[in-house]
Amino acid sequence: MEQIVKARGVRKVYRSGSVVEALRGIDLDIPAGELLAIVGPSGSGKTTLLNCLAGLETIDDGEILIGGANLAELSDDDRTEYRAKSMGFVFQAFNLLPVLSAVENVEIPMLLLGAGTKETRARALETLEMVGLADRASHRPDQLSGGEQQRVAVARALVHKPAVVWADEPTGNLDSESTQAVMELFLRLNREGQTIVMVTHNPQIAAAAARTITMRDGRIEDGGGPG
Repeated sequence: MEQIVKARGVRKVYRSGSVVEALRGIDLDIPAGELLAIVGPSGSGKTTLLNCLAGLETIDDGEILIGGANLAELSDDDRTEYRAKSMGFVFQAFNLLPVLSAVENVEIPMLLLGAGTKETRARALETLEMVGLADRASHRPDQLSGGEQQRVAVARALVHKPAVVWADEPTGNLDSESTQAVMELFLRLNREGQTIVMVTHNPQIAAAAARTITMRDGRIEDGGGPG
């Protein structure tokens, strides 16, 4: 099976007064089409690992290949362009622009890639329909519930058909009903072939994933390693 993510010997060290080794020799393979949950106590390195895999943070040692591309060997501009084309992001904070409607927020990744406005609008509306919000396209974020805002954020992450979606505590700000709705959406998208890698504290969310890796003290304690 094709590996969309391949990490070997990944180390990340923070130096701000004291030296903190946040990642200590991580090996991890993620096959294309997998729904993977990363769990572990606070400070275990979950979000650091996600950010390093996505190229949002640089690593101190090791190698990370995403779709065969070595992010560390790319320039900042090329790495940014690769992320824009091949990755989608969903965070705990919805990060929607308050002055834009739902459909305008979803359009942003395609506009940044230079897609035409007609194509962009059609794709954004199609993606909102996919997440069950076609009837809320013209609403601004303050006119949407938390669960609806997060589904808009998911649509924004998906609109350009990325190879992988990174989700950092995607249900952390949601009530139980909205959490279930977002997770059901992730599961449906994954069944359709979307690779999703998410950090979560929620054991029910983690249990729904195809595979869970547990981190502790900057290491993968269980569920990782070469595939």
